[in-house]
Amino acid sequence: MIPSVLPVASSPEPRTARPSTSAQGRARLFPSATDAEWSDWRWQQRHAVRNLEQLEKYIALTPDERAGVQETSELFRIGISPYYLSLIDPEHPFCPVRMQSIPVRAEARIRPGELTDPLGEDKTRPEECIVHKYPDRVLFLAIDTCSVYCRHCTRRRITKGGEAELTKDQIRRGIEYIQRHPEVRDVLISGGDPFLLSEERLESILEPLTRIPHVEMIRIGTRVPVCLPMRVTDSLARMLRRHAPVYVITHFNHPKEVTAEAREACERLVDHGVPVENQAVLMRRLNSEARIIKELSHVLLRSRVRPYYLHQMDVAEGCEHLRTPIAKGVEILQHLRGFTSGLAVPHLAVDLPGGGGKVTLQPDYVVERSAHETVFRNFKGQRYAYPEPEETDCTCPYDDVWRARDAR
Repeated sequence: MIPSVLPVASSPEPRTARPSTSAQGRARLFPSATDAEWSDWRWQQRHAVRNLEQLEKYIALTPDERAGVQETSELFRIGISPYYLSLIDPEHPFCPVRMQSIPVRAEARIRPGELTDPLGEDKTRPEECIVHKYPDRVLFLAIDTCSVYCRHCTRRRITKGGEAELTKDQIRRGIEYIQRHPEVRDVLISGGDPFLLSEERLESILEPLTRIPHVEMIRIGTRVPVCLPMRVTDSLARMLRRHAPVYVITHFNHPKEVTAEAREACERLVDHGVPVENQAVLMRRLNSEARIIKELSHVLLRSRVRPYYLHQMDVAEGCEHLRTPIAKGVEILQHLRGFTSGLAVPHLAVDLPGGGGKVTLQPDYVVERSAHETVFRNFKGQRYAYPEPEETDCTCPYDDVWRARDAR
C-alpha cells in the first residue's frame, strides 16, 4: 500500500524579512540605550543577562522557568544578549526565542541515553582545539564563549566553563596539527562562537590556515547573525573575504529569528562574497511542524541563505524535553519535498550518539525493485516506473587519462 501525502496547510508569508520586533522590545526593556550603544556588539556583550536576578528585571518568569534557572545554575550557564532578549514574547512561555534561551525544570533532569559528550568528540581530540573525527576534515574549537547560551547546546561541557579563549600556544599547536596532516582539506572553526573573537584574533587563525596548501576551504560555525547581528560589520566581512573560500554556517531555528537586523547581517556577508548556509535544529513544540520549517526555509532563501541541514537534536544532557522522535523529521521532509522548491528542503541529519558521525534520512519513495525496473511513488503518492538499463558497468575509463594529462 502506497502512503498518501497531503500538502500541509499554508499560511500567508511575508515578501521580505519579518519586521523587526527588536525595536519594540528594546523600547520596553532598554529604553535608556542609545542607538550607538545598541548597535555596538561589545555593549551588547557587556549588558547580557546572566543570572536570575537580572532576568527577572526584564521577564515575568513562569514558576517552571524560575525553578529551571535555579536548578540548572550549576549545570549550564545563562547568557542572553539584549538584542535576543528583545525578541522574546513576554506573554507566551512557548515563544521560540524564550524556549531557546531560558531554562525550564526539565533541563535539570538527565535522562537515560543522554551523554555529556553526545558526539564523541573528546575521544578524537588530539589537541585541545582539534577534533579529528572524519578522514578529510577537522573541527577547530577556537573559543568557549557564546552571545546566547542555547538550551539545546550540544557542547555544554565546553560552553558551561569560564569566559575564556584558548591560549596562543594551544591555537599554534592546533594549526601545526593541521599542517602535519595533508589529508585535511576542510577546517570547521567553531566553539563557542568564533565571531566573538576580535577580528585580529580570528584572522590570526584564518591567515595561517589559508597558507596551508592542502586546506581547500574553511567553514565558521556561528550563531551571531541570529543572536548578535550587529557583530557582522563591513570590516569583519571584508576580513573573511580576504581568506576565501570561507563559508559561514549559521543557526536560525524559527522564522521569528529572521528579523530585519538578522537579514542585514546575512546579506552583508553574502554581498562581500562570503556564502552563508543554515543548520536548524528540530525541537519539539518550537519548530516541529512542517509549516514552520517551510516558512523558515523560504525567509532564509529570500535573505540568500541556503537551508542546509535540519538536525535531529543530539542526546546532550538535559535536552530530552526538546527532542523529537526521528519519525517527526522524516514526516516534515515528506511535507516539503514536492510542495516547495528543492533549495528549500534541508537535509535531515542525525549525528550518531557516541561519535558515529552524521547520517542523513529522507522519506522512502521506492515501492519495489527488480532487475528491469524500479517503481517509485512521487510526492502525491502516485506510482512511476523507472526502466533499468541493460548495461551495468559504471566505471569511468577517461578518469585516469585526464588526471595523468592534468598532472603534466
